[in-house]
Amino acid sequence: MITKIAITSIYLAVILFLGFKGWKSSKQSTDYMLAGRQMNPFVMAMSYGATFVSTSAIIGFGGAAGLFGFPLLWLTLATIVVGVFIAMVFFGKRTRRMGLALGSHTFPELLGRRYDSRFIQGFSGGIIFLFIPVYAAAVLIGISRMMEISFGIPYGAALIVISVILAVYVVSGGMKAVMYTDAFQGLIMAVMMLILIVSTYIMLGGVTEAHQALTDMVNLMPAKLQKGGMIGWTQGARFGTPLWLVIYTTIVYGVGIGVLAQPQLAVRFMTVPSDRELNRAVLYGGLFIPLMTGVAFTVGALSNAVFFKEAGKISIAVAGGNMDKIIPMYIEQMMPSWFSSLFLLAMLAAGMSTLSSQYHVGGTALGRDFFERFVKVSSEKSVKITKIGVSITLLAAIAWAWILPPSIIARATAFFFGLCAASFLPIYLLGLYWKGMTKKAAKVSLVGGFSASMFWLLFVHAKEAKVIGLCKMLTGQDTLVSGAAKGSWVWLLQWVDPNVIALPVSLALAIGVAMVTPKMAREHLKLCWSNI
Repeated sequence: MITKIAITSIYLAVILFLGFKGWKSSKQSTDYMLAGRQMNPFVMAMSYGATFVSTSAIIGFGGAAGLFGFPLLWLTLATIVVGVFIAMVFFGKRTRRMGLALGSHTFPELLGRRYDSRFIQGFSGGIIFLFIPVYAAAVLIGISRMMEISFGIPYGAALIVISVILAVYVVSGGMKAVMYTDAFQGLIMAVMMLILIVSTYIMLGGVTEAHQALTDMVNLMPAKLQKGGMIGWTQGARFGTPLWLVIYTTIVYGVGIGVLAQPQLAVRFMTVPSDRELNRAVLYGGLFIPLMTGVAFTVGALSNAVFFKEAGKISIAVAGGNMDKIIPMYIEQMMPSWFSSLFLLAMLAAGMSTLSSQYHVGGTALGRDFFERFVKVSSEKSVKITKIGVSITLLAAIAWAWILPPSIIARATAFFFGLCAASFLPIYLLGLYWKGMTKKAAKVSLVGGFSASMFWLLFVHAKEAKVIGLCKMLTGQDTLVSGAAKGSWVWLLQWVDPNVIALPVSLALAIGVAMVTPKMAREHLKLCWSNI
């Protein structure tokens, strides 16, 4: 315990020093919002990766892999192809160039200025400010669970301690502090994940032996999971069953596509001085992202074989039915004590790097995208309001982390990724590449995608609709389709992720309305494309 405290104290001291360095070099709003647009490609890539891959990926989705097995590795493939290559090459370069031409400092501001619309900037900022605390809560839960198991401190106390530390350097240092600390934290995460995967395979006698052992455990798959469609941890789920839909529509599709419209990631494209830095960042990100997610999902699945070998139980049984505890308990019970101390740092790094970015983007959504745009305050005053917004986002995340049910990390993450994709992705993509996209089309697509996503979540998607209870209150049913014949395609709709429906709706609205509404002024489009 003394070793853990000493190592953690040194780590926190370095984090606070980097935060102080960011604060000292943040002299104006561009520094606070975009790190002065002069960020090093390695720092940018590591910050992007560390923000993307958090405790929600390692603890939450790693725990989900403990339930669903290797099919989650399809999400790793999606993060490489979509989250790194497509994001940086096809979205990143044009985002940087157009953002510079329009003088944009935030993701909502980029959308608002592209379409010359205060409404689009304000509505986008409102979505982010209101809902990013749910995603932040998922990350906060993961890191707090790790501290709870590693240090034995109460879960609530862990929430407060982490939040106070984050508040110190995010509120004061802005984007520079966030990105400096992200890069440092990303390096710690990379080293720890390499040790974790090698150690796991050694415990099971090698790669082939480990995978064969997990395959042979097919008869140990819990009856409840079998009923939902699971066959085994290496075999996956039967096509078209409820759990197949959860794995591939919510986790793989929802998160894999949703990464393209994440405001806290997109804004990083505007922090580098040229396309050259983005080209270099593809290489760094292409190595870092699969190392993080690939290891987490592989170890999550293989934890079943290790737990069964050492304790005679599968992972979810060891974790007492809470999949968010699978990875923390695996580290504490199956890995050497020295590693658990260091891995705690990796989880602190993973969680704090993402949380700092979430709090920062939540704050800028309030200060820059609402107050500066609608209330017409000065840039200097909007920075002060942004700091207040960071604090509000932080407090809201603590509240959500306190009340959300167990095994919620992966689901809360997928919810925010899907909501952003349905709301922002069509107008973001078409805004970068199609001069025929119109202001009215962007407004209809934004509101329509958001509304479709929320309707499906509140009235059709069983996981959320049952918990929220609005559909039950209004209709007497848990979902609008729960009364359909069990096993029918209508009944199965309650397992289809909202993003599967909402994103096509949003895209169709954008293209359809753009075809029949007046084009934007030629002078404005010339400005938007001046750097492209």
